[in-house]
Amino acid sequence: MEEKKLDVKSIIGFVLIFGILLFMMWQNQPTPEDLKAQELEKQAQIDAQKKADAAAPSETKVTTALDFSKPKDSSQVAALQSKIGDFAYSLATTNATDNEVTVENDVLALKFNTKGGHLSEVKLKNFVNFDSIPIYLVKDGNSVFNINFQTTDNRTLNTKDLYFQPTVTKSGANTIVSMKLKTAEDKFLEYNYVVKPNDYMVDFTIKSQGLESAINTSNPINLDWTQKTYRHDQSISYENRYTRLTYQTDGDVDKLSQMGDDDEVEEDVTWLSYRQHFFSTILVSDKAFKEVSITSKNLVEDEAVDSVFTKQFSTKTALALNGASINNNLKLYYGPTDSEILKKYDDNLEESIPFGWGIFGWINKFLFIPLFNGLSSFLPYGIAIIVMTVLIKLAMSFVQYKQYLSQMKLKVLKPELDAIREKYKDNKMKAQQETMALQNKAGASPLAGCLPALIQMPVFYALFMFFPTAFALRQKKFLWAEDLSSYDVVAELPFNIPLYGDHVSLFPILAAVAIFFYMKLTTGQNQMSAPQQEGMPDMAKMMKYMIYFAPIMMLIFFNQYASGLSLYYFISNLISIGILLVIKNFILDEEKIHANIQVQKAKPKKESKFQKKMKEMMEQAEKQKQMQQKNKGK
Repeated sequence: MEEKKLDVKSIIGFVLIFGILLFMMWQNQPTPEDLKAQELEKQAQIDAQKKADAAAPSETKVTTALDFSKPKDSSQVAALQSKIGDFAYSLATTNATDNEVTVENDVLALKFNTKGGHLSEVKLKNFVNFDSIPIYLVKDGNSVFNINFQTTDNRTLNTKDLYFQPTVTKSGANTIVSMKLKTAEDKFLEYNYVVKPNDYMVDFTIKSQGLESAINTSNPINLDWTQKTYRHDQSISYENRYTRLTYQTDGDVDKLSQMGDDDEVEEDVTWLSYRQHFFSTILVSDKAFKEVSITSKNLVEDEAVDSVFTKQFSTKTALALNGASINNNLKLYYGPTDSEILKKYDDNLEESIPFGWGIFGWINKFLFIPLFNGLSSFLPYGIAIIVMTVLIKLAMSFVQYKQYLSQMKLKVLKPELDAIREKYKDNKMKAQQETMALQNKAGASPLAGCLPALIQMPVFYALFMFFPTAFALRQKKFLWAEDLSSYDVVAELPFNIPLYGDHVSLFPILAAVAIFFYMKLTTGQNQMSAPQQEGMPDMAKMMKYMIYFAPIMMLIFFNQYASGLSLYYFISNLISIGILLVIKNFILDEEKIHANIQVQKAKPKKESKFQKKMKEMMEQAEKQKQMQQKNKGK
C-alpha cells in the first residue's frame, strides 16, 4: 500500500478558492477617491490633536468649580437638618449642585464631582478606541462610588447623595484634591486624592475627623462600588470574553465568570480589578478587606443591540475602623492592562492579566513576553510575530522529528505486526503481548510519538493565551490587518452568519488552508503506521474526517479572533510543512530505519519494571479467560 499523497483536485480546489478571495478583495478595495477622503479625515484628526496638545500646558493643570462656601439662610439650614441631621451643614455651606473639579497629568484627565465626592470622569489621554474616540473608563454615570452609614440619630445616609467641599493644593509635582463632607468646619468625612505626574495610579484615602458623635460606628460602614465597563474594541463579543472581575486574596488571584453572571463572597481581598480587556480600573487596599461581596453581570445578550457596555461589576465591603474613626489607605489605577506598566507597582497587579494558569502562565511571563518585547523593540509588530513563530518552531523541531521517526518505525514494522495479528487472530491477548514485545525490541512504541506531542501542548496553550492579551499588539497594523489585536477584514458581508460573523477575515482562511495541507501530508503516514487495533476506534477514518473538520473550525471560530493569533497559526503550519518535508526527504531514510530496527531486534532487550508488570497482568488476564472458558465447557 503506497503512502497517500496530495491529490490534484484538492490543490486545484484550494487554488480556485484562494483566487476567488483575492478577486473579492480586489472588488471591495476602496477607490482612489475613498482613500483620499480617508487620508484627509485622518490628517484632520492629527491636526486637531496637535492643536489640543499645543494648547495644553506641560505641567499639571487644575480647574476648580464655583465658590462652594456660599451660606444659606437659617430656615433652609433648619429644613435640611430635619432631613439629614448634622450633615445638613455640608449642604448649608456648599452649592447643592453637581460641580466638577478637573485635574490632569500627562496620562489622565480626571473630573471629581462635588455630589458624592468621587470621580465622575476618567479619560486616558494617550489612547483611542477602534472608532478613534478617546478612551473613557468613567463617564456619564457609568460608575458609582458610595459609602453607606447610619447616623447616631438613626438615619441611613449615602455619600453619593450628599455634597462635598473641594479644595485643590499642590505638593511638589503632585496635585492633591480633597473632598470633605462636613458636619462642622473641623468635623468631616474626607476623600483625599493624590495625582502624580505621568502616573496611572492615584493615591486615595478615606478618613474621618470628629464624627464620633455623628456616625454610629457600632453598625458597619459599607463601601459600595459599581461600574459598567464601556466597549472599546471592534468586536464587542471578543472584548467581552476578556472583560472580567479579577481579585487577589491572600496572594492568590482568582476571577469571576468569563461570560455569564456570577457572584462570590471572599475574605482578605487586597485588590479588585474591573478588567475590560485592554484597560483596567483597579482598587488596591493597603490592608486587606476582611469580607467582600463581588458580582459580575453580563450586559451583552445581543451584539447588534447591546453595543455600549460589556459587563457590570460591583463590590460591597465594610470599611475598617481605627477606634471610632475611618482611616483607609487605598489606591486607584486607571490605565492599560499592560504587563510592562502593571509590574512597576508593588501589588502583584500584573497577575490580573490572564496569562494562563500554572506552567502556561510561567511560559508566557518568562519566555514569550520578554521574547516578543525584545523582537518588537526593533522590528514591526507583524514581522516580530513571524520571527517569533520561526524561533519557536525551530526550537520545537526535535519534537516533530521524534513524532515522524516513530511513525516511520511503525510503518516499517507494519507487515510484521499484521502477521502477528493474523497468527493469533483467535487469541487477542496473545496478539497484544507479541505486538508489545516486537515494538519494545524495535524501539517503536506508539507512546514514542505521543509523548513528544504532549510536550507541545503547554507551548500551544500559552501562545493561545498570549496573543489576545498582548497590549503591544493593540491598533498595530500589518499588511491588510488594521489591528493585530482584533480581527482583519477583507470583505464585509450584508448579513450575519451565526458563529462566523458579518465579515470575512483572510488570516484565518490562510491558516485553515495551511492546516489542511499539513494534515493531508501527515494523515497518510499516520494511516500507514497505525493499523486499527481490535476493539479500538478506526483512527484512519477519524483522521480522514479531521482533515476537513479542523480547517473548518479554524475558519469559523478564528474569524473574530485577534488577527495576530491567526497570523501565528498560519506561519506556524507553513513552517511545520517545511520541517516535515525536510525530515521526510533529507533526514530520515526508510531503508536505514528498517536496518536499524533489525539490529535492535537482534540485541537482548531488558524489560523495564513497568513492562514486566504489564506482561504479568496480561498473562494473568489470559489465564483467567482460559479458566472461564473451561468452566463454561463443563
